[in-house]
Amino acid sequence: MITLQLTNIGKFIFKRTVKFTILLFAVITLSYTLISFSPVDPIQSYLGAEMMVVSEEQKEEISEYFGLNESKWQQFIHWLKMFVQGDLGTSLLYRQDVFTIIKERFFASIALMTISWVLSGVLGYVLGAIAGMNRGTFIDRVIKLYCFVLASTPTFWIGILLLIVFSLWLGLFPIGLGTPIGMLAEEVTLLDRLKHILLPALTLSIIGVANITLHTRQKVIEIMEQEFIRFARAKGEVGLTLFTRHVFRNTLFPAISIHFASFGELFGGVILAEQVFSYPGLGQAIVQAGLNSDVPLLLGIVVCSTFFVFIGNLLADLLYYMTDLRIKDGDMI
Repeated sequence: MITLQLTNIGKFIFKRTVKFTILLFAVITLSYTLISFSPVDPIQSYLGAEMMVVSEEQKEEISEYFGLNESKWQQFIHWLKMFVQGDLGTSLLYRQDVFTIIKERFFASIALMTISWVLSGVLGYVLGAIAGMNRGTFIDRVIKLYCFVLASTPTFWIGILLLIVFSLWLGLFPIGLGTPIGMLAEEVTLLDRLKHILLPALTLSIIGVANITLHTRQKVIEIMEQEFIRFARAKGEVGLTLFTRHVFRNTLFPAISIHFASFGELFGGVILAEQVFSYPGLGQAIVQAGLNSDVPLLLGIVVCSTFFVFIGNLLADLLYYMTDLRIKDGDMI
């Protein structure tokens, strides 16, 4: 039985990997096609203020160095060949290796996403459980209203609101950035980093609460209507005892699997949150790459984000497979 399940999981991962490879190529092609229509001159973005003092011959040499004198199709094929070899190219905007830029900024973004993902998951599950256990009551209606309002509220609006209240009015947190201004990296303490990351993380977690809360509420309601719950109630189990003994273990893993599937939404929210708070992560980098036609950096971040979302969805499917007894052997494939 265990061997069969491992075989099914192995086949599933293999098929998902093949689909991911096809999807990745399609996403890269679409992203390159869109950025190729940008009216922004990449040479001008590379030179910046030096554009006026650089001769035409020097511009042609720079264009030849980066392969910008070739056709769009040739540039794309050249980048694909480098990508297959593990080289993401050189950023025109930052004048650094793309892999180095992504590595530096990815850890800043992953810290932000991890904190917000955990906060939204814990808070969302608790609120969903409370609403489901008290279906039809006043607290249930308040929680549902709260979730509906959050689901329809833009991320950047929540971020601006938190900035106004907690940074400008109360002065409890810094306005933005990832570290204090004017401090060297070795001088920045963990407390400084936490102060700068808390508001962006809170913004993302507030937005992410709605989805997990509503799904958990619905799952709790389904469990509460089962026969074994009626039997437990007949034995006198109510409230917290009923939840911890019967509802909790039947709703926790479905909630976690749904939460893993929200990686795509989380990454999209990070882009907006980092712009509002001027947080130095991948979100800011991809916006700058798009605005300045930095094709290597944009495609590198696209590859990173696609892989990130793929891992989240894969973990969600695997958790769902291992926890839902209704899935028969082979159905997952």
